[in-house]
Amino acid sequence: MKDAVSIKNQKLFEIDQKIDTLVKKIEMLNYVNPNNIETEKAKFFNSKYLTDPQFTYPKRDFDKFSLHKEFFALKIDDIEDERLRDFYEDIIYFYSGLIQCIETIGKGKRFYYNSLRSFGTPTENDVENAKFILHFDSEDENSPLFQPKYSAIESHQFFREYSKNYDFNYAIKNSSAMGAIAMVSNTAQALVLNENHVFSQNEINILTNHEIGVHMVTTMNGMLHPLKIFSHGFPNNEETQEGLAVFSEYMSGNLTIKRLKELAYRVLAVDSLAKGYSFSRTFRMLHNGYDLDREQAFYITVRALRGGGFTKDYLYLTGLKKIYNYHLECKDLSLLLTGKVSLEFVDDIQYMIDNQYAIPSKHITDSYSENKNTNKTVDFILKNLK
Repeated sequence: MKDAVSIKNQKLFEIDQKIDTLVKKIEMLNYVNPNNIETEKAKFFNSKYLTDPQFTYPKRDFDKFSLHKEFFALKIDDIEDERLRDFYEDIIYFYSGLIQCIETIGKGKRFYYNSLRSFGTPTENDVENAKFILHFDSEDENSPLFQPKYSAIESHQFFREYSKNYDFNYAIKNSSAMGAIAMVSNTAQALVLNENHVFSQNEINILTNHEIGVHMVTTMNGMLHPLKIFSHGFPNNEETQEGLAVFSEYMSGNLTIKRLKELAYRVLAVDSLAKGYSFSRTFRMLHNGYDLDREQAFYITVRALRGGGFTKDYLYLTGLKKIYNYHLECKDLSLLLTGKVSLEFVDDIQYMIDNQYAIPSKHITDSYSENKNTNKTVDFILKNLK
């Protein structure tokens, strides 16, 4: 199929291949997670939450100027298909923005403003949605389901067992330099677990569906297309991908009020950036103002303020609402599993499949086959988000 299409539009595949080579160097999460989270956490707690952490970050292993130059040297006008020509123009501007983000990590407001351009910031509605969620009572946190129990190494078995639902293989690694408790590394085709975290059964249930059921599924599907951009990410793919992942938690019956509140706190933490809050002030807002325990408040603050202000975290809640509505309209979720794609490009995805530039999803999120949510309060919340 690729040969037939590439003869028709060889320049498209040359440009796509060149972009494939370039974007492998700029996976954001490889650079924005601090190297010294645990040591700075100890210092921060010892300071009685007054002295902001001084994070260090992995060194950039590419030349920002040459990378920018190579992106904008691509002859997009040579692509015959006008629709795909416009699409790849959007791709170039999107990745140019990510390069600017990466090159300013750790440089305070410079990174924050670049992050704003790439990921946006919460609207008033988003903040109101977060506060709406916080009105509801969480489940009993003393329940055995929520008690820390498994080390990162012990957790491997649960991911391996869950992954028997899928026809693909991946590596599992542990890391001490993470703002999250788990993530999928797209380029390495690996699940990375935070070795400093002790996982509860609830977290295992969430993460198997979230990380493997969606993020690894879209990683593996993305590799199968003639066009490699499906592997690396469409513009604004983060909101769709995280929305799909949290929706998988919902469909599998594992989305709790506690988890929704965690997503709401992330929105408030990101919103604090627009208010000019420091790390310590954002932490105190969560810890003192919302009674979050200091560990959770610290890590939510790290996620939002790493790099100088990483606004991506508010997109989990907005993405969930959009995917929930999309599903209620009985639209095809499999189109959104074809790779690291975006909801706004769903018509383009179908166009690419119809014209043999892409293929239908081979791997489908296991939980999407049946709605196992029985929590009526969760449904009430999702239906009433603005």
